[in-house]
Amino acid sequence: MTSSSAAQVIPLHGPRRDRSERSPVTGEAVTGQTVTEDVAPEASVVELPREEPVPPVTAERDPLPEGVGAALNFLRNRLTGDYEVDEFGFDAELTDTLILPPLRLLYEKWFRVSTYGVENLPLDGGALLVCNHSGTVPLDSIMTAIAVHDEHPRNRHLRMLGADLVFQLPLVGSLARKSGQTLACNPDAERLLSSGELVGVWPEGFKGIGKPFSSRYKLQRFGRGGFVSAALRAGVPIIPCSIVGAEEIYPKIADIKPLARLLGLPYFPVTPFFPLLGPLGGIPLPTKWHIEFGEPIGTDDLEPGAEDDPMLVFNLTDQVREAVQQGLYRRLSARNGIFRS
Repeated sequence: MTSSSAAQVIPLHGPRRDRSERSPVTGEAVTGQTVTEDVAPEASVVELPREEPVPPVTAERDPLPEGVGAALNFLRNRLTGDYEVDEFGFDAELTDTLILPPLRLLYEKWFRVSTYGVENLPLDGGALLVCNHSGTVPLDSIMTAIAVHDEHPRNRHLRMLGADLVFQLPLVGSLARKSGQTLACNPDAERLLSSGELVGVWPEGFKGIGKPFSSRYKLQRFGRGGFVSAALRAGVPIIPCSIVGAEEIYPKIADIKPLARLLGLPYFPVTPFFPLLGPLGGIPLPTKWHIEFGEPIGTDDLEPGAEDDPMLVFNLTDQVREAVQQGLYRRLSARNGIFRS
């Protein structure tokens, strides 16, 4: 069968090259005749990609927990002496690492403290916090210091002014100094305020913490107004602070005065559980606490020398006392109960 067009031949091998045909008998080349021989094309060399060495797989180490790292850093600084203590004996690193953490358990878990008006605390610069005092044992000052440190956006420390008795007790006095407390006297208060510190004072003193349970949340006399004079000289605001919940931790129902004089104490309290239950009676009741920082009372707009005007100091002291009392009434009316959150 014939086709109208020639079939296309698809070569199965590579290009051919001519060569002379040789006689199968003599092996000589036959002239005039050439044959083509299939020759495989030259193969191109393809470089395979080199395999990069795989780094050995190492397990990532988790960073040390924050508490462990802080403890190790604290120990290193103690051993090398690389830490600071100010002129009053305040050791900020020791306070943050050893003193505050166990007390914070009381603040968060036992008393479940709620704070109000933290925005009234200055971000920087000096201010004087004036607080009511109660509770038979002055835990209210410690809880206030933790509230200022933990709730303030810059975690400022409250430099508390304490009574002479605090610094006369063994171990307690040393820890008080290291945690930032100092003697409740005008020169120390003015130096702290002038250097931009937050200073806390409890002007009711032992009259406040040692008052009977029947007088709870009734402010006692605020001394002679020495704290107001210190604030006026330093030109810093006064912030009233009201603490609700501390009155009920050790309900004082009596006072053994002869024993108090024998021990050199301002009072020897009798509560429903102490001294009847011995050391167990020293466990505070788990009341629910509320701490309110009131609106600052400014002193910078007063004329120079205002601290030497007894009537002005008296009026300002009374104004601060009234602000603290009103804060107590406000928190008492808002709380759900002594122990309820």
